[in-house]
Amino acid sequence: MKNFWIVGLVLVALGCSSSKGVPKGEASRYSGYDENISSSLPDFPDFKQALDSLNTAPPFSSQEVDAALSEQVQKNYEKAKLAPYYSGFTVLVYSGVDRNAAFKILEELTLLFPDSNPEMQYQQPRYLIKVGRFGYKIEAQPVFNALKKQFPTTRIIQDRFLRKEYVLPSSTDPDATGQN
Repeated sequence: MKNFWIVGLVLVALGCSSSKGVPKGEASRYSGYDENISSSLPDFPDFKQALDSLNTAPPFSSQEVDAALSEQVQKNYEKAKLAPYYSGFTVLVYSGVDRNAAFKILEELTLLFPDSNPEMQYQQPRYLIKVGRFGYKIEAQPVFNALKKQFPTTRIIQDRFLRKEYVLPSSTDPDATGQN
């Protein structure tokens, strides 16, 4: 092992001593070298001048923004008013396939909460007992909390409601029997 180290040190010493630097005469030949590559470099325009030359409109005032926002809100309201349905939330008290259980819960709900005005829907194959039509989930929360004590499976769900003021389009042909 000792011989291995000795051989390694000798090789390193020989390698360092055999490397010669650039001869002094060679370095003096390149002392006046100059390379001009400016013709091959890309030319970028001065962006500050370009930005200054643009016709920039003055920033909007808050009244202009408020007016534009009010106009857009009114357009959205008019568009939504023409739609036959709107999205909201309702409190679902019962959802199941048992018809007798649905009628029993509807009766209990009417007795315990007479002002709740529950409605039953049938979506094959299940019966749904729903209470209320709310625009926002937080509006349904007090009704949900009151019903949850008596009906533990109660939950708030998203629903779509037909607008009261919406009139379904009538058929123009008096002999029409329905759609194909």
